[in-house]
Amino acid sequence: MQINKYRRNEVSPLLCKTVPIIVMAWILVMITGTLRAQVTDENQTYQTDNQGRPIAPNQGGNDSLKMRDKFEDSITISYRYFDSTLDHHMDSSINDFNTRLQLPYTYNDLGNIGSPAQSLLFKPYMKPGWDEGMHSMDYARFTLKNTRYFTSTRPYSELGYMLGGKGEQYIDLLHTQNRNRNVNFTFEYRLLNAPGSFKNQNDANSNLRANISVKSTNKRYSSNLIFIRNSLKTATNGGLVDPDQLKDLSLGDPFQAGVKLGNSNTSTSNPFNATVVTGNTFTDVSLYLRQSFDFGQKDSVVQDTVTYYQFYPRLRLEHAISYTTHGYNYHDYNPTSDDYLNYYNFIVPTDTILFEDKWKDLTNQFAIYTYPDKKNKNQFLKLHGDLQMLNGRLGDNYKINYNNIFVGAEYRNRSKNEKWNIQLAGNFYLAGNYSGDYNVQGSLRRDFGEKLGGLELGFMNVNRTPSFIYNAGNEGAFTTDTSKVSYHAHSDFPVIGVSDLNKENISRAYASYYLPALGLSLTGNYYFVSNYTYFKDIFTAAQSSSLFNVLQVGAQKHTRLGKFFHWYLDANVQQRAGEAPLNLPLLILRNRIAFEGHFYNNLYLSTGIDIRYVSPYKADSYSPFTGQFYYQDQTRISNRPDISFYINFRIKRFRFFGELANLNTMDYSNNTFGFNHYNYVNPNMPGQALWLRMGVWWYFIN
Repeated sequence: MQINKYRRNEVSPLLCKTVPIIVMAWILVMITGTLRAQVTDENQTYQTDNQGRPIAPNQGGNDSLKMRDKFEDSITISYRYFDSTLDHHMDSSINDFNTRLQLPYTYNDLGNIGSPAQSLLFKPYMKPGWDEGMHSMDYARFTLKNTRYFTSTRPYSELGYMLGGKGEQYIDLLHTQNRNRNVNFTFEYRLLNAPGSFKNQNDANSNLRANISVKSTNKRYSSNLIFIRNSLKTATNGGLVDPDQLKDLSLGDPFQAGVKLGNSNTSTSNPFNATVVTGNTFTDVSLYLRQSFDFGQKDSVVQDTVTYYQFYPRLRLEHAISYTTHGYNYHDYNPTSDDYLNYYNFIVPTDTILFEDKWKDLTNQFAIYTYPDKKNKNQFLKLHGDLQMLNGRLGDNYKINYNNIFVGAEYRNRSKNEKWNIQLAGNFYLAGNYSGDYNVQGSLRRDFGEKLGGLELGFMNVNRTPSFIYNAGNEGAFTTDTSKVSYHAHSDFPVIGVSDLNKENISRAYASYYLPALGLSLTGNYYFVSNYTYFKDIFTAAQSSSLFNVLQVGAQKHTRLGKFFHWYLDANVQQRAGEAPLNLPLLILRNRIAFEGHFYNNLYLSTGIDIRYVSPYKADSYSPFTGQFYYQDQTRISNRPDISFYINFRIKRFRFFGELANLNTMDYSNNTFGFNHYNYVNPNMPGQALWLRMGVWWYFIN
């Protein structure tokens, strides 16, 4: 089948070489000016526990609850994630280099850091309502869900910088401070520029997030304002024309190897080149504002002849509004017609290719909370109603509008002794283009103490309309407006969609158990799936009506091998039952053999070998035209274990991370030594060869 579709691009690629410099300069000025600020509160000079109860200045207990001398060189800092009531503390560990990278070890990217990636563990999308279907870069995004609200007694900053092979650069910045007890400001910025090893493989990702949380002195009113911007640009070369070509390069440059797309591009492995000539760009900008007002009961506590005034909420009224823009495209500003025709049977009649979908999402939510126990803020019932207005512009000439109304309920109860944690939630789409979609979920957690650990059980079910990109649409199904802009119901991407899609139904039952006495964690997931939607080739979407199950079992184990030697094991086993267009590796193993210890006064050292093994399986291929991984059942991938050597250390607030990755690519054949025995992420896309990364993270308290 020949596909003849194109859009002429009218805008040149954005050049953002100066953005990191401007942002870094602005942050340094901000930090210099604000780090002198001390945390004081004229209206309230006492600490409270997690239930809002006052703690006397001379009361003992956990160090995180003590009053601080503002001139003391220490800090009390904690955070919680968006819509979570659990407190977390900053991670100062150094025993895992992988924590410096955005990609979990259970994922495979396209051979370069910051490129599209797919989970090796089965993880279906389980949210109802509208979804474009672009998830290959989700791991690299700032989102509302992973936004952190900080509480800090002093201004706190993190500055991170990492260098890798071929000029790869990674910048990580964080600053948070409480202007007073009732106001916190947090700023985060992340930049990745990775040229890669092969032609047309460069990635340029940037993330920005700022959030402010405010609570009134009388504790009745609170607001949260969050701004997020993600710009993810990834070049796509379509894979190697001839993988055997790598065997002849030996110590030569793999940049010489021929690729299917981007051979004629003038770009080189330049770390300062953020332009993607041939590839995908995924962008989104979000602005979120939530405000609430509480009705409740005033109270006071007298301690040491001092009266402390309290407020216990019993009823909360809340309004939240979010405005998000999404942009997805595939572009080639310098296409080679013969390459498209030979490798993809795709006709390119012009000098520019652009497929692009843009969406605007405006959602209003009105909610009411009730608190059954006035002294337990972590027990509440929430009822909400949402109105969503979606506007899509598909290419240059088409647009579409969707409206949805959905309602939901949520119940949470974390007991005062923090041993029980119950969560129940659900959403149902009453009206609109996605009416009938729903999701329900529930979990129960029980903490048995430091020796026996904790157990969590949960269940989820979602009934959802398949993602927008799978839809074949119905040209002419909508009328034409006065501006002569046609309406249709399918993506601008070159997709041969499905015209009679049924709703996907996915259920998940899960359990986890943590036993600290043995350093052991066990996890299990069981999925039950019907009407699974997928891509069966580069352009063609499909839906499988057959039912299938996936069982996953995982374990994490820490074992001391001696005074300084440790063994960290991560093991995952999964198996599909039933006929389905889905191939999964049976086994994913990760082992770290580490030498760790505290030496001299301030040196903490961790060094060792990191080994990851993925059992042979038929890995999905990647389509740059649709930004999707698609099913292939022809080629089986069998790789060597990935082996890396790392050395990390910490001295006070300074941390160093270093890694020499992909030692497994070492090869000696035909009397020639080199690092050219590549592992493959799919049939014609190799991973990286020997790769060195070094980074520093520095923490500032003032």
